[in-house]
Amino acid sequence: MPRLRSLLFVPGDRPDRMEKALGLGADALILDLEDSVAPAAKPAARDMVAAFLRAERRTTLFVRINPLDSGLSDDDLAAILPARPDGIVLPKAEGATTLAALDARLSGDTMILPIATETPAAVFALGSYGNVTPRLAGLTWGAEDLPAAIGAATSREQDGSYTAPYQLARSLTLFGAHAAGVPAIETVYPDFRDLEGLAAYAARGRRDGFTGMMAIHPSQIAVINAAFAPTDAEVAHARAVIALFDANPGAGALALDGKMVDAPHLKSARAILAGLES
Repeated sequence: MPRLRSLLFVPGDRPDRMEKALGLGADALILDLEDSVAPAAKPAARDMVAAFLRAERRTTLFVRINPLDSGLSDDDLAAILPARPDGIVLPKAEGATTLAALDARLSGDTMILPIATETPAAVFALGSYGNVTPRLAGLTWGAEDLPAAIGAATSREQDGSYTAPYQLARSLTLFGAHAAGVPAIETVYPDFRDLEGLAAYAARGRRDGFTGMMAIHPSQIAVINAAFAPTDAEVAHARAVIALFDANPGAGALALDGKMVDAPHLKSARAILAGLES
């Protein structure tokens, strides 16, 4: 599984932006055939994305198709699958049923990244993604389509924080991803000019257990990559925890720097070092 700290959306009808995005440092690009492409432009966008996929592969390339019930996804898949995208971003996902439906359409090792909170039904299916397919690359969420689907005025308070229903959607995505054993990917930060706010938002995401984040603008990539990378101090501590348990095989809990460490600390330390190698 590739490292997925930063995933940059790029409109599928803008090959100039797709080419430019390759050199911006994102761990993956999401070539978009859904929201950023007008209906009349979708046929041409499919061809552009397919052509881009056939060029030399220099980074992980996902394609966001249209929802499975949109009447557009069959044409999306017919155009892009022969060009072998690394993964498909599935909007309007509603748990195991839609995951299995897309899985049946794919071959090889093509990954699937569902956007898992865009309909009311989706929220109740967030615990169902495990043990469906090894293609599952993670779970991510969004706070734009869901309020529109239920007639809410907004998903945010005046200070930009999420209102309670969307805090719940975020939390359930986080736990649904970890229950399925895959990365939890934080949603976008819309104000691409506010890099300080982005850094704080991404830091909260990492604190809470997200391992990466989607981006809507190139300026966000470096901030996101930094936020989801362990600090030197965290790496040193992780190595010290592992060394301590290696030196004391069979121990359940040990003291390190005046604090107790046990199995959860060892698991976290191993995850930090594994992330450095991916």
